[in-house]
Amino acid sequence: MIKKGIFITFEGPDGCGKTTIINLIYKDLQKKFGKNNVVLTREPGGKNNVIAEDIRNILLNKLDYKISDRAEALLFAASRAQHVKDFIIPNLRKGKIVLCDRYIHSSLVYQGYARKLGIKEVWDINTFAINNTMPDFTILLMLKPEQGLARIQANKNRDVNRLDRETLDLHKQVYLGYKKIARLYKNKIIEIDANNSIEQVHKNTIEAILKKINK
Repeated sequence: MIKKGIFITFEGPDGCGKTTIINLIYKDLQKKFGKNNVVLTREPGGKNNVIAEDIRNILLNKLDYKISDRAEALLFAASRAQHVKDFIIPNLRKGKIVLCDRYIHSSLVYQGYARKLGIKEVWDINTFAINNTMPDFTILLMLKPEQGLARIQANKNRDVNRLDRETLDLHKQVYLGYKKIARLYKNKIIEIDANNSIEQVHKNTIEAILKKINK
C-alpha cells in the first residue's frame, strides 16, 4: 500500500513517445500497488475537469487564429490551477500515486525558454497557480527535434495539434530548453534516452521510477 501520495510528472519534446510510456508505466504501477492506488492524468486539461479541458481546447485548437505568447502562458497556468485543485491535490491527499503527462516544466520550456518570456517569469505565474504542488520527481524523455517531428509525421493515428505544427526552429528551442531545465533541476529530474526502442525506454523508465519510490 502507498502510505503517502507520490506525484510523478512526465516531460519531453514532441514525438518523444512520452504518452506511450506513461500509459505503460500506469499499468505497471497498478499491477504493483493496486488499481485504486494509481491515477493517470494529463495537461493541458485534466481528467474529468470541464474547466481545464475547455482551456485545453483553446490552447490546442486546429483553427488558424493566433494566441499571443503571454496569453498562452497564462492559459496554461489557469488550466493547471484548476487541474491541481480539482484532481491532483485530492488524489495526493488520498495517498495515491499521481502520474501526469506534462506539468509545470512544459511551461518553463515552451513559454519560458522557447517563446522567450523568461523561465523565472513563467515560473512565478505557475507557482502561484499550483500553490506549491510540485512533483516529487519528473521523468524527462529526451529526443532530438528532427527525430521527434519525423515520428509525428509517420504516426497517421496521432491527432496533430497547434503546437505540433510549430516551426522546426521552435522545436529546437524546446529541446534546448529541456536540456537547460534538466540542469537547473537535476535533483528532481530523471533523464531517459528516448532514442531507444519503446521496450528499452519502458524498461529504463520503470526501473528508475521504482528505484526512486523505494528510496
